Amino acid sequence: MKKYFLGISFLILFYYSDAQKISLLTSKEKISLRGLSVVNDNIIWASGTKGQVVRSIDGGKHFEWLTVKGYELRDFRDIEAFDANTALIMAVDTPAVILKTKDGGKTWSRVFRDDRTGMFLDAMDFDENGNGMVVGDPIDGKLFIATTSNYGDSWLKLKENDNQYTAATGEAFFAASGTNIKIAGNRSNPFICFVTGGTDSRLFVNGSPAGLDIIHGKESEGANSVDVDPAIKKIAIVGGDFSNDTLTKNNIEIFTVDGQRLLKAPVQTPPHGYRSCVAFLTPTVLIACGTSGVDVSMDGGLNWKLISGESFHVCAKAKKGTAVFLAGKNGRIAKVVN
Repeated sequence: MKKYFLGISFLILFYYSDAQKISLLTSKEKISLRGLSVVNDNIIWASGTKGQVVRSIDGGKHFEWLTVKGYELRDFRDIEAFDANTALIMAVDTPAVILKTKDGGKTWSRVFRDDRTGMFLDAMDFDENGNGMVVGDPIDGKLFIATTSNYGDSWLKLKENDNQYTAATGEAFFAASGTNIKIAGNRSNPFICFVTGGTDSRLFVNGSPAGLDIIHGKESEGANSVDVDPAIKKIAIVGGDFSNDTLTKNNIEIFTVDGQRLLKAPVQTPPHGYRSCVAFLTPTVLIACGTSGVDVSMDGGLNWKLISGESFHVCAKAKKGTAVFLAGKNGRIAKVVN
């Protein structure tokens, strides 16, 4: 049995070697994709502007582009897929809505709507049991949060009196990749992280806030994305200044989780510019992308190597599998290959 696990570990390390390349799979002009959800190595969903949703069920060999009827002018900034037929998409503002399909995108039903002035949804995430959370920009000084326990069929907004998440003036979330929230752990022992940016940039872990050293202070600065390694031993956060996307100063933070403490790890070579998304591929291998390129780290996020100068908004590893995909401007979806 021990030899078997050693063999699997070797195969995973071989798959994520330091010779990755980006292979373009599909594109569509004038469409920006920021939502990406990869169920397994074959099932890929993405979402974006002009009411667009795109799906593949054969690992990216063929893609089906769908326009959501009645929402042709909406921007779906995040998507969460559960299988080849079931997915949620999130339109960010005025009104903020979440739609669900159970037939592969042929029809959609509205499961959430909020018409309040200032509503702007930024990201959602789920655990494997259908428990989820969506976060949005502050309403009346409080970060917006709603939860679900039934795969998004219904949502419960956090009541004002129960909302402890007071935002600083100018602090909000970025809807750059739908990844500034991460739900890990399980129902009995959840590990929920989300990150803010703007005038202040903070990490919240199970409700407790901690200040970040990621560059902040302006509307274009701050943390954009957070991910947690499979063993819940590390937290990776990326961001920067999207108005100066080649700036490498203070664009990443790596924390190790030591019980209730977070210990900051010494990043030596940061990603090569602003990054809107980060994802753990293994406990030690990570990928990050942004408008100025794509980086990988083979040592837990301490040192990063630029593998492409191409622009992508979001990257994701298969929830059940090893395939890694990216999505971005002009409807571009790509795969990381060796």
